Amino acid sequence: MSLESELAALAGTYGGSGEPVRHQTRSDSVVVRRGEVVVKAHAVREDVSELRARLRACASAALAGVMLAPLVPEVLTVAGRAVTVWPAGRPISEEEAEHAPWEEGARLLARLHAVPPDLLPPLPPAGGPERAARAVRRLEGDGPAERLVRRAFEELPEPKVGRSRLPEPKVGRPRLPEPNVGRPGLPEPDVGHPGLPEPETGRPGLLTHGDWHLGQLVLRDRWLLIDADDLGVGDPAWDLARPAAWYAAGLLDQEVWDRFLGAYLAAGGPALDGEDPWRRLDLPARAMTAQLAATALSRARREGREPDEAEQSLIESCARIVAA
Repeated sequence: MSLESELAALAGTYGGSGEPVRHQTRSDSVVVRRGEVVVKAHAVREDVSELRARLRACASAALAGVMLAPLVPEVLTVAGRAVTVWPAGRPISEEEAEHAPWEEGARLLARLHAVPPDLLPPLPPAGGPERAARAVRRLEGDGPAERLVRRAFEELPEPKVGRSRLPEPKVGRPRLPEPNVGRPGLPEPDVGHPGLPEPETGRPGLLTHGDWHLGQLVLRDRWLLIDADDLGVGDPAWDLARPAAWYAAGLLDQEVWDRFLGAYLAAGGPALDGEDPWRRLDLPARAMTAQLAATALSRARREGREPDEAEQSLIESCARIVAA
């Protein structure tokens, strides 16, 4: 019996019915939905003891109404793989993407970040920095784009964040220097104020999702966060780094970014300084830009094609980082 078939059978054990559907994932995890039950075989590299702590955190009262709670608060084993069982939720559809619930996602992140870690089982470090490093390590090839992405990441000191400060992107986002072909990238650093303080490295020690994007929202009476694989203690600014990197690369409209950032700050999100959000966002956003560009290059190589326009924007953002 295949792993997918075994997962479908396990879903039936917990009330799942109907034809099983395999969900696409970006890793070697396998996710099967059967009716109202979702079963996930986690990546082979998953540390089971860390996954167990994360699963119990999601099942705790402290995260009720924030993180989706598992149907089974224990890690199971199927075909030698760590497996978890969840109630199914409705993800954001492609038709809804234009009006995606950015504000709701921001408010959920603010609530998550505000939960004191000592209310939860002891958690490992949040997975954001390691995800970025792993994406760059996996990058194959030695062309100009690959070297650029590696340099943008490798020059950032531990924990894979940078030193020089990027001001908040301005309306219209200044274009990259040559060889820019017209796509906006990360803005130039503010060279007119050499006395600016070093950027803050965020608020380490707070509860952090570790891999937040819109695909980590599902609807079950209310919107909830899903995917505890990288949940842990760390710098919560990493949870905002992906939309920040998209915005700085010109892939997220300013109006959407303003709504997202405004909702997070209005909800009391502790990751950022309301006076100057980019003081804490700059460093994770730079590392996230390198991660996204590395992932984009790896995907293009795997599919035997050149990077598309959006992927090229991320690579150009890496050029902006290196130039700065």
